[in-house]
Amino acid sequence: MTEEEPRLSARELIDRLEPALAARTRVRAVAALVAGVSGTLFVTALWAGEPGPLPVRTHLAFGLFIVFCLAWACYGGWLLARRVPLFATDRVVAGWIGVTASVVTTVATAVAAVQRGAGLGTALALGGLLTAVALALTVRAHARRAALLRRVRELSGRDGA
Repeated sequence: MTEEEPRLSARELIDRLEPALAARTRVRAVAALVAGVSGTLFVTALWAGEPGPLPVRTHLAFGLFIVFCLAWACYGGWLLARRVPLFATDRVVAGWIGVTASVVTTVATAVAAVQRGAGLGTALALGGLLTAVALALTVRAHARRAALLRRVRELSGRDGA
């Protein structure tokens, strides 16, 4: 072997090691896509099938649920369409969808509880719990992404040393 093999950059090496989504990520993507599309169809059919005029807040609630479902469907489609390593970007995006959905749902539930005059404490407690879990997962996803990007910089020799 007298010929030297060309040296690969860290990015080229990573791309060769993981040219497509891992099976676990692909399953998550398909689940998000199917759940999002199914949810969108179900809520739309439910909304369309409601008899008589509905209050404005009910229309807003149906609309918000459809937006959340579409967000998950788009996330799943985006994830399946990607053919490169994501360095945990998918988890960051999913985390922010979860945080947004939990905050908006908590606010909507709290408003409904105030209008009915009961259950505000329960709505805030459960909504706060869901929001805290979503936020913790998002913070963890950001930390994982930062660690992976630091490792890529180290492998490519751009770590400042």
